Amino acid sequence: YFPVSILQNGVKLTNEPPHGIKSNLMRTYNDFSQEKLDSCTTTPEAWRILLFSLSFFPSIVQERRQFGPLGWTIIYEFNDSDLETSMNMLKIMLESQSEIPWDAITYVTGEINYGGRVTDYWDRRCLMNILAIYCNESALEDDYKFSSSGKYYIPADGKITDYKDFIMNLPDYEEPEVFGMHNNANITYQLKESNNAINTCLLYTSPSPRDS
Repeated sequence: YFPVSILQNGVKLTNEPPHGIKSNLMRTYNDFSQEKLDSCTTTPEAWRILLFSLSFFPSIVQERRQFGPLGWTIIYEFNDSDLETSMNMLKIMLESQSEIPWDAITYVTGEINYGGRVTDYWDRRCLMNILAIYCNESALEDDYKFSSSGKYYIPADGKITDYKDFIMNLPDYEEPEVFGMHNNANITYQLKESNNAINTCLLYTSPSPRDS
């Protein structure tokens, strides 16, 4: 245990998730290795496809927070352990079953790993519907898309470098449609960002009590 005086005077650091789907995915795949992609020997291609799909899912649930109450009724703090646990359970289920147990994967990932943090009924229902886009049998098909724009999909099976190259070519800024939302939802996000920028500027430009 550290003395209270050291804790009070110390520098506190937090590890916040990056902003945007592209940055979130790249951060996730930077932590992967080729050995991890090749670690499932029973259904290697399905493992890599669903690994990418499950890595995409937390980027969506994280970034929906930027839309305020339109994204989630309550702001939830999802973290890396949710994804790590989901990936470990996915691998166990793929290696222990002769067929892919879609219902079990969806339930464990949505209701337990991520849903365990969700307290609102409608948020939980929304979470499960979002997960259904990324965890379903159609995701194994070559022409499956995550959104109507067709910009977001699972890349062709390959090496770790191929996945990183694909992520680098994703759009830098996302349209609301990839989050399952109307374009008007972007107005809420832009107003929030504008207000935060203005408040920050006022905070640093307003005179302090010593100067008055």
